[in-house]
Amino acid sequence: MNDLTIAVGDAAGDISRIGAVLGAADVGLEGGGVWAGEAHYLVADGAAAVAALEAAGIRATASPALVVPLSADVPGEMGRMMSALHSAGIRVEAQYSDHDNRKVFVVDDLERARTVLG
Repeated sequence: MNDLTIAVGDAAGDISRIGAVLGAADVGLEGGGVWAGEAHYLVADGAAAVAALEAAGIRATASPALVVPLSADVPGEMGRMMSALHSAGIRVEAQYSDHDNRKVFVVDDLERARTVLG
């Protein structure tokens, strides 16, 4: 899985255009959101998503993402996950949930994060 990152200024207008471009390219979004002027979306094929967006004049990057199960019904689960990553010295660039109750992490060391989070 890949995290798609796109700078946005006007969230509604920009995401409307991004959604139309990716939909036309048959690229589905499996989770994500917008915060601090950036959109982050989970996609299966990062290269296809970036190619479609760039063909439409939209700058985007795709990075490998770690997707792990999230026990959403367990209070403190998110804090436990973030504490484990922090204790291991792993930098978290972004985190969000997908549509299947999993947590998505964009980190500086994917393999170490995978080991830490099991």
